[in-house]
This record gives sequence, C-alpha cells and structure tokens, in this order.
Amino acid sequence: MTTEIHRDAGIHRNGGIYRDAWGIPHLRAGSADELARTQGRVTAHDRAWQLETERHRAQGTSAAFLGIAALPWDLFARRARLDDTARRCFAALERRDPETARWVRSYVDGVNGGLGEGTSAPEFVNAGLAPGRWEPWTPLGVWLATHILFAGFPAKLWREEAIRHLGPDAVGLFATDGPGTSGSNGWLVSGARSATGLPVLAGDPHRFIEDPGVYQQVHLSCREFDVVGLAVPGVPGIAHFGHTGTVAWAITNAMADYQDLYRERLRRTGAGVEALGPDGSWRRAARHTETVEVAGEAPVEVEVIETERGPVVIGGPEGLDGGVTAPPGTPPLAVSLRYPPRVTEDLGFTTLLPLLRARQVADVDRAFDGWAEPVNVVQAADTQGGLLHRVAGKVPLRAEANRTRLVPAWEPGHEWHGWHEPPRTEPSPDGIAVMANQRGPATPLGVEFAPPHRADRITALLAERAHWSAADMPAIHMDTQLGSVTPLLEHLAALTDLTPDAAALRDRLLTWDRRMDADSTDAAAYAAVRGAVVRRLAAHPAFAALVEPPAYPEVFQPWLALLPRVGFALEHLLRARELYGIDRSEAVRAAVEEVAASPLSTCWGDTHRLTPWRALAGTPTPGPGLSGDHDCVLCTSSVPGLTDLSARGPAARFVWDLARREDSLWVVPLGASGLPGSPHHHDQLPLWLKGDLVPVVTDFSRLEPVPEPDTPTRQPVHEQHVDGFGTVRVLPLDPAADAEVIHRWVSEERAAFWGMNGLTRAQVAEVYAHMETLDTHHAYLVLRDDEPVALLQTYEPAADRVGDCYAVAPGDIGIHLLLAPAGPDGARPGWSAALMDVLAAYVLLGPDRRRIVVDPDVRNEKAIARFLRQGFLAGPRVVLPEIDIPDVFLPETHAQLAFLPREVAFP
Repeated sequence: MTTEIHRDAGIHRNGGIYRDAWGIPHLRAGSADELARTQGRVTAHDRAWQLETERHRAQGTSAAFLGIAALPWDLFARRARLDDTARRCFAALERRDPETARWVRSYVDGVNGGLGEGTSAPEFVNAGLAPGRWEPWTPLGVWLATHILFAGFPAKLWREEAIRHLGPDAVGLFATDGPGTSGSNGWLVSGARSATGLPVLAGDPHRFIEDPGVYQQVHLSCREFDVVGLAVPGVPGIAHFGHTGTVAWAITNAMADYQDLYRERLRRTGAGVEALGPDGSWRRAARHTETVEVAGEAPVEVEVIETERGPVVIGGPEGLDGGVTAPPGTPPLAVSLRYPPRVTEDLGFTTLLPLLRARQVADVDRAFDGWAEPVNVVQAADTQGGLLHRVAGKVPLRAEANRTRLVPAWEPGHEWHGWHEPPRTEPSPDGIAVMANQRGPATPLGVEFAPPHRADRITALLAERAHWSAADMPAIHMDTQLGSVTPLLEHLAALTDLTPDAAALRDRLLTWDRRMDADSTDAAAYAAVRGAVVRRLAAHPAFAALVEPPAYPEVFQPWLALLPRVGFALEHLLRARELYGIDRSEAVRAAVEEVAASPLSTCWGDTHRLTPWRALAGTPTPGPGLSGDHDCVLCTSSVPGLTDLSARGPAARFVWDLARREDSLWVVPLGASGLPGSPHHHDQLPLWLKGDLVPVVTDFSRLEPVPEPDTPTRQPVHEQHVDGFGTVRVLPLDPAADAEVIHRWVSEERAAFWGMNGLTRAQVAEVYAHMETLDTHHAYLVLRDDEPVALLQTYEPAADRVGDCYAVAPGDIGIHLLLAPAGPDGARPGWSAALMDVLAAYVLLGPDRRRIVVDPDVRNEKAIARFLRQGFLAGPRVVLPEIDIPDVFLPETHAQLAFLPREVAFP
C-alpha cells in the first residue's frame, strides 16, 4: 500500500491563497481546474463589486442599479447581442475544446463560491444589491463587453459625417484612434542588448483608469505551470501580460479594423421585419423586444433586430435615430454591426490555457494562432533567446470601402470572404522591438494608427545605452518628452507683431524643454495655448456643420464630438497645406494673446490630475497631479481644449526579466484590492505616481498564507463529466473527514491486498495523516455525483519500494486504486473502464508525466486483468521488499508490474 504527491509536492499539501506585502494574490493548487476555481474565488473576494458591475454590463442590465447614466450602454449591449454572443461562443467552446470549457466553468464555480462566502464591499449596501450568479459564459461576456469598442468602429460614423460635410480629405486630417489617442507601450530588448545576456520585456497598457483597476496582478501555480501576470478580473488565466519563468509575453492594440457597419434598408411586414440583401431580395430578420430596467426611472423597451450582416445597433424599420436619411421613395435606413465573434462563435479563449503552459516562444506563437478579439501586436521572448513579434487576431477579408465608411447592405461586394493571415516581423538588427500602436506589422490591417511619437521616443531612449537591465526600464515608462509639439511651436515661431506679454510667452515656449512634467509651469502654459487653439479651430464656421453631432445613440457620442476630434488631430490640422480657408496663424496668435492676457502661475500637475472612474461614485473627484500627456511615453491622456483632467493612462506597468523572474517588476495605479478601506486599496498609487514598481515574488516561502474559513470547502483537483455515468471529481483526501468511509472499504475481505485489514478507524486516519506529510505520496477520494466511489493513491516510483525493482524512467508516476464496493444494483458495465480513463487523464496531466506504473499483488488477478483490459502493458513480476510505517507493516510482496504509456492512454 503506497501513495503519492506529484513533482511539485507542496502544491497539493499547501495549496490555496497566499499574499505578498502588497496584498497581491499568489495562488496554487493541484491542477489547472482547481487553480482556476481558486482564481475565481480570490477575485470574488478582492473585486466583488467590480465583478458584479462587469457581469451586468455584459448582460446589458447595469442601469438597473447604476441608473439612467448606464442606460446608453445597456441599450447598445442588448442591440449588439453581447450576452447572446457570449453564450454562443461558450457553447462552441464546449464542442471545440472541452478542456478549456471545463476550466472556464471551474473559474465561474470559484467566483460563485467566493461571492457566496459574503462580501464586505460597501457598494452593495449603497446600491441595495446582492451579488448575482455567474453563468459559464459570463467570463466570455465580460471579455467581449470590455473589448467590443477597442477597434473603434464608431470612428466610421465620424468619417461619414466628416466626409459628408467637408469632403474626403477630412478623413486624413482628423485621423485618430478614437475618442482618445492614448494606447499602449511595449518594448523588447534582446539578450544582445541586455545586461544579463537574456531578453527583457517591458511596457504599460493604457486604458481608462478605473477604481478598482482593469488589471489584476496575480501569481498562478500548479503542477503544470507557474505564471505571474496581469489578469482581467472576471476572466480566468492571464491573457495579455505574463511570465512563466522560461517565456514571457506582452501585447498592445494593433489598431486593426475588423468590424464593419452596414446601412440597412428595413421594412415591417405582418410577420416581422425584413432587410434588403445584396441580391435584391428581402430577407426575414430576427426580431424580438427586451425590457431594460432603470433605477429610479420607468423601464425602457428596446427592439432587438439582427439581419444577415449582424445586429442592428442604430435605428430600425422607421429609420435612423439621427444623421443620414434615406433618399426619397426608399425604405428608411438603419445600421448593423458585423463583428468576428458573432460570425465565428469564437472569442479566442482556446489561447488561454496554452499560454499558461507555454515554455518557449514557439508555444506562445502557437497559442496566439487561436486568438480572436481584440486584434493585438504580440511580443514574446524566452530563456533560449527566442523572440517573437507578430499580430494576433481575426481580421476579415473584404472590400476597401468597408474599412473606412458605412457600406450599403443591399449592394454586392461588401461581404466577408475569409481572414487575413496575421502579419509577422522580426526584431530590428539592433536587438530591440517597439510597439506603441503606431504603423508597424499591423499596417495592412488598419486605417488609423496612433502617431509615431511614443514609439520613436522609446526607440531613441533604448539607443542611448548599449545594455539595459530590468531595473533600468522604469525610467522609460516615465519619460515626459512630448512628441507632438512641433507644429504648434512652428506657428508660434512665425508670429510677429505680438504684444509684449504674448511675445514673452512665445519666447518662453520656444525655449521650453518640451517635457510635460507635473511641476512645470512651461508645460502648463503650453497646454493652455494648445487648448485655446483647439477651441478657436473648433468654433470656426468651416466646421459649423460638425458642431452638433447626429442624434446617434449616446454610447457613440465620444467619437462624434467635434472639440475632442480637433484636439486629438491638432498636429494634422496645423500641418495641412490648406484647412478649409481657416487662418491657422491667426488662430494661434489669438490663442497666445488670450493666454498671455491672464498669466498662469500654475504647474501642469495643478490641472492635469488623475480622475479614476468608479461605479456609483457620482462625479469623479480629481486626484493627484500627473506628469505626461497623450503623446508622451508617460501617456496620461486628457482632452485638449476641453479638460486637463486625465481619465486614461497606464493601467499597469511591468518589466519581465528572462534571466531571473524574481528581478521582474510590476505596479498598478491603485492597489490589489477593490475594497474601500482595505490597506491594499490604494497602496500602490504613490509608487505608480513616482514611477516605482513592486518586485515580483515567486517564492511561496516568502508569502503569507491566507487562513481558510472555519468550515472550508474542499475543491476537486480534477473534474470530468462521463457520458452515461455522471460527473467524476477527484478530491484531496481529508484523513479525519474521510476516515470512516475509507476504513469501511479497507476492512472488507476483498481489500486484503490493500494491507490494512484489521486496523481501527483511528489507525486508518493516522496512516493517511502520515502520508499527508510526505512530499512524494498523496491520496485522493474519488466521487461520482458526490458519491464516494474510489480511493486513488499516487506515488513517485523513485521514492517508493517499487523503485528498487525496475529501472524508473523520467516521467513515471505510480498509482494504487481501490474501488468502492458495488451498490445494490451491482457495478454498471463499463464503469470501471470509464473511471480509469478519467483518473489516467488526471494522473498524466502535464508534459512531465509520461507513463503510469501499477504493482498489484500477483494474487489479485481481477485487478491485473482490469489493468490489462485498460491498455496497460504487462511488465516483469518483482518482489517488493517489506516496509514498516506507523501502524502498518507491509510484508514482502510478489507484484505484477504493468505500464500505461501516455501515447497508449491517449492515442
């Protein structure tokens, strides 16, 4: 009688939740499924209110507790069918990749379990709300809701308006990546350029700064993998930024165009709604109505329509909510959205588990072959010197017109016909690669990209020294040189006949160091002049037709507001050869005179202040002053001409060191906890403001375990549904709680070969308590639909008496299996074989397990026959020496060895 634990022994014995000094969760478990369950549980503990908000946003039900301000989003979510798309994608995931689907279910089980343990988040009391139940597809809905606007398809509405009123040249003049030009930075330094001889990756994703944050620092460890990275709360694993110890990866938004807007001609019939297709025929459109509850207001009914192109997100059979009208005598227009996950029923979740299991760049590359949404530029490096720089995601092949404007659904030529092959590139010969949303490998896939300033500045900084270390990288994160100032300063330099105060301001700005530092009065003066120029250009009669945006749904208005468009496109507008007759020099002159007439005594940080968004918080309260600006590497984005307050910026910073993962660094703007009053709610903010980062901890001995509740619930290390038999769960054996059932089994005559006949219940408990202290042996209770059906014991052959009797090969893992006595109806045909398949799937989980070893007593003919039927290959007969452990003496035993190679178990 022997038992086992796997190679990472402490994972089973000491699994659970740990915290470092910053409250960052470090999680470990016996399997990927158990770990996902633990990740879901700890996320529910740390981010309960955030999870509730994201669940409702994915469903389009957030206005029920957030009020009327959330209604525009809910209407869009319902019309775009986000929740239904998530359901479809999860159903497809179950068909295509049952393992990942099970893993996602485990995460959801953890979230529900964690929420069920109670939450101290005060928002629930303030909103009069209790946490709701997550469904298996909820993580997919959260992912989709978070990223549906990343490709900026509403920019096509703006282009349509700009072209209609100003002509086709307006598209280039107003080029921008959405309602804010912030994006993400990422850079890779090869071993040839690093201080250690191995690569370093660094970067910072730029998102709206939310409280709690959109990224969650986490450490995930089980037998298969050990990964640190930035997770998206509500989604299992680590998708965007991770380090497995031997390979690390990071992403930025590729700025690809992969969503289309179609003008639809709709008409009502007695049977519903029809849409005019490209073949000239009217086709039935799916239609139903939904009711959106609104806190403090009457419910709102929304008509949900979907044509063969996609869901109708603007207008309906009676026409658009605003904007362009149909020509006289034709049916009214509406607008439908076509986006890849709705077409393919794939959100790319098949990438997530392979990423965690990645060991080298090739693994990361293969994993991202399955990526879908959003489309990203990926960089990766490994300890073998491998480097990766590619695009990942689905971009449809279609007509060029689809990429820039709304296209007519009733005309042929606008269909999708396949997918672009994701572009790849090599790091430059000088050993660095930079991604900052600029034109690069994704150029063939996009229309508008971020200006090159951030990418150029990072490249220039990296060229300043021959070798870089992980500790050097935060200086790049915090660089404040503004790359977009040149056109405005050139106009200033050309001005003459200014008043003395204005001339002094001009001269001051021309000698300014161009750094947007929080304590800089020159930066504040520049921002004031820039804002005045933006307001004057936006107020010019040439743009009058764009002042009032069309009455499209409110969720699209940030893309349609003229003032932000002018502010973010100011560099283009000032450099254009001609601008619709506008005298730009005069606008700049008037702006500098305006600012000079009211001298500023403020610094940039006095007005450029952090303003995080928080659900239920009302009007955000401005926080500390910030350095940086939207075209700085330190990309803290405001809206020139409208406000200096910053709602967007680095939602995290990271440095991944491939030489020593322990030298890696990370930080988030606020803290690990989403609970107001927690010591880890905002404790990283001072570091984030200064540009300091938190050391990454990977050694569990340096961490504090989180005590379990008084009545902990055991979580399975493996769970698998078996058609016709039910769900099999493998749980770590609890020596005290399980002693009664195990004692009953091992006391039966049929279990004589188990070697425990005659022991008392207490002695059985003591045996397994002793085994729990071993690093090489472990025991599990196997359940079928919550009914105990087997005792599984596993062991490392090299640490067991059987290891003295044969040549132990790398990857060997030994097992003993005791089946429960058959019930009143007897054992069902096929049950033992089905159970063995499940247990083999668990025991051989992980690339380091190659072969199962069994050593039944030669007299146990039934067990030997059962193993051979299962595919085990008979080995030699051996003599196992006697052993003596507390309360149990195992005599010398004649055993029949048998082996089940991985390739036989899973042909």
